[in-house]
Parts: sequence; structure tokens; C-alpha cells
Amino acid sequence: MSELTFEQMLEESLKTIHTGEVVEGTVIDVKPEEIILNIGYKSDGVLTRNEYTNEPNVDLTTVAKPGDTMEVKVLKVNDGEGQVILTYKRLAADRGNKRIEEAFNNKEVLTAKVAQVLEGGLSVIIDEVRIFIPASLVSDVYEKDLNKYTGQEIQFVISEYNPKRRRYIGDRKQLLVAEKAEMQKKLLESIQVGDVVEGTVKNVTDFGAFIDIGGADGLLHISEMSWGRVENPKKVFKVGDKVKTFIKDISGTKIALSLKFEDANPWKDAESKYAVGNEVTGKIARMTDFGAFVELEPGVDALLHVSQISKEHIEKPSDVLKVGDEVTAKVVDFNSKDKKISLSIKALLVPEPEAEPEKEETKDAEDDADVVSVDIDAVIAAEEEN
Repeated sequence: MSELTFEQMLEESLKTIHTGEVVEGTVIDVKPEEIILNIGYKSDGVLTRNEYTNEPNVDLTTVAKPGDTMEVKVLKVNDGEGQVILTYKRLAADRGNKRIEEAFNNKEVLTAKVAQVLEGGLSVIIDEVRIFIPASLVSDVYEKDLNKYTGQEIQFVISEYNPKRRRYIGDRKQLLVAEKAEMQKKLLESIQVGDVVEGTVKNVTDFGAFIDIGGADGLLHISEMSWGRVENPKKVFKVGDKVKTFIKDISGTKIALSLKFEDANPWKDAESKYAVGNEVTGKIARMTDFGAFVELEPGVDALLHVSQISKEHIEKPSDVLKVGDEVTAKVVDFNSKDKKISLSIKALLVPEPEAEPEKEETKDAEDDADVVSVDIDAVIAAEEEN
């Protein structure tokens, strides 16, 4: 019986490995781009950064150190240079597939950091399994720019699981919709018409602003933004503004808001301020062919009819006035029920005094009058004689 050489005994003491086998190794060296492991084989195993994780630009010195043990899968027994190529991410992905499958079947809510923002959505990684969340399923509202999610932890559920095609789709939208529905329900149970609420402007349109009041959005219509006239809501509000309003109406899940608080109602003391006969000053707010509307204060407009602008005949107000002009006029009518006030500039115009005739002219006029008087008497007498 021949004796084994040292090399033969050493080789027999080392285990054999096969491609696809899961082995445990001990870290003996770490570099930013690779980890060297002793796996009990005649050659050490090499684990590159690309086979450690799907996350880009990871410095491996931050995730492992000499002496650490870890399970890996054999990718190649010999890479042509006698090295064993290992993978960690594929082993993790195999296990991750089972984790994702369980989450899909149980409708489990998962949490992960956004690994990458793509043109059509977000990419997240769970146990080395890459999950795609389409842009349409990222939020319950349209998001033009998804870059704000970079590096952010988000919650989602698996809406599609297809390991054969490696297709894993996440859905964040349905969680937000369900959460908002629950918040809306609680809010509607706790509010009533007349309540003062504080909210945040979420969106501004040409007809109003949508305000999040903590669980539901309320509409602040352009007509309820001020007692005065608002031409463009976008000049008054911007997204993110904090606004204190009161609830004007609740219809099902629709909430109407208002900023027209009664204590600021300009009509509450208008009857005394704009009583008939008072002289007032305001600015031309708008004009029609029949008259001009004068803003006396925000929320109080009065009509200056074309016939009351001047003593002379005016065809239309724009012939002598323009929007923004300041005018002074007299209140000639006040209707508190219909909130209507009528003005007149003409009523303020003092009649021109008649010029006094000179004494000589007066005397001549008197003489003429006497002459006329005499003539008349003579005519009457003559008629009586006849």
C-alpha cells in the first residue's frame, strides 16, 4: 500500500463543490469591489460587487469584514484562472422569491427604499428581488416628476407575481386610496356645516382651490374666496398655502368651503354707510352699455347708470369713464334685501347760477315791458268798443 503524498492528503481533506451548490464561507479579505471567502475548497471563492447586490455603487468594505461568515451559491467552480466565482444576490433572490410569493398571496404590505427612479416608474429591491412600481401605481394623483422618491422608503403591495418571467409589480396607489378612504370616513363623522377648519392647498384651478382639511379635500370656489371680486384664484393661492376656512356645505363626500366669514361681511353695516343722500367714493370695477359698476369696498358694488353720469347726454359710460377711475357720487337708492345700491354723479352737480343783467339793460327791459303792456291794453280796449 503506497503512502499518500501531503498534497494528496490535503486535497482529499478538502470538500468537492458543484455549480449551483450553496456553501458557507469565511471572509478573509474585503475590497471595495470584491470579497474573498474561504469556502473549504482548494481555491478561495470570489464574490464580486455585481454578484453581491443589485444596488449600484455599493462599497463592499461597508457590508463585510474579515472573519464574517456568509452563505453563498457557487456560480462557477473554475473561471479559467482557478478561481471559484460566487454569488450572494442570486441566493438571496431565490429566497426572496419565496418571500415575495408569500407577500403576494397574503396581500402583505411591504416596505423598501426606492433603489432607482426610471422613466416609467420606480424600482425597489426586496431580498435582492427587483420590484417595479409603474408611475400610474406610485400615487393616487398624477405625479409628473418621480425624482422626489429617490432613496425614500415607501410601502406597497405586490399586485403581480410572475417568477417565470421575473415580473414583479408593486402597487402603492391602492394603499393610499384605502388610507384616504378611512381618513375621509372619520373626518365626515366629526365635522358639520359651520365648523372652522384649517387645511393645505393641494391644487388651484380657474374655478377654485382644493384644500386638504385632514382626511378629505374641500372645494373653495372662486365665489367663496372673498367678499370682494377674485378674478383669478391662481393669483391668490398657491399649492402648499395654509388656509383657515369654514364648512359651507356637505353633500355626501363633497365638502364646500368658504372664506366669507360673516363678521367680515361688508353689507352688515352698509345701510348706514351708504344711506340715501350720502356722498361716497369708489373705483370703476367694470362697465356695461347701460352703466358702470363702482366698487365702494371689497364686496360692495354700486350701479352708476349712464343717465346719472353727467347732465349732458352720454351714449355709453366708456365714452367718459374707464375701469380703475375713482369717482365720487351720491347714493340715490339703497336696497338692503337685494344688496343693490344706485349712485348719481349728476345729483352732485350744482346748477349754474343765472347771470344778473346790468342796470341799464334792466331799465330798457322794463321800458319794453311797459310798451308791450300799453299795446296790449289798447288792443283790449279796442276789442271792447267793437
